[in-house]
Amino acid sequence: MAAAIALASVIVAGLAVHAFLPDTSATDIAGDALYAVAAYSGIVLLAPRLKPWVVALIAGAWCVAVELFQLTGIPLALGGLLPPVMLLLGTVFDARDLVIYIAAVVTAGLIDAAVRRPGKLDE
Repeated sequence: MAAAIALASVIVAGLAVHAFLPDTSATDIAGDALYAVAAYSGIVLLAPRLKPWVVALIAGAWCVAVELFQLTGIPLALGGLLPPVMLLLGTVFDARDLVIYIAAVVTAGLIDAAVRRPGKLDE
C-alpha cells in the first residue's frame, strides 16, 4: 500500500512540475529525480519482496536504458505523434539526467531500506 501511495504521489508531483512550473534547469532536475523515484516505486509495487538495493539497481537500469534510447530519436518521433509518450520516454539525450537518475534511485533505496528495517541500511 505504501508503494502505491508513493507512486501516485510522485506521479502527481511530476505532472505538477511539468504543467505548472516554468521550464528551467531546476524543474528539469526535479522532473528527472521524480521520474527515477516513480520507477523505483513502481518496481516496489510490482515486486515488494525485492531488497532495496535490487530495486535501485533495476530502477537505475531502466532509467539509463530510457535515456540511452533517446539517442535513437525514436522517443522524440513517438512524442511528436502522441505527446504523453514524452512523459514516459523523454525526448532528447542529456548526460546530466544519468547522474540525477542514479542519485535519485540510490536515495530512494536508502530511504526504503531505512523504512523497511530501521537501522538496517545494508539490505
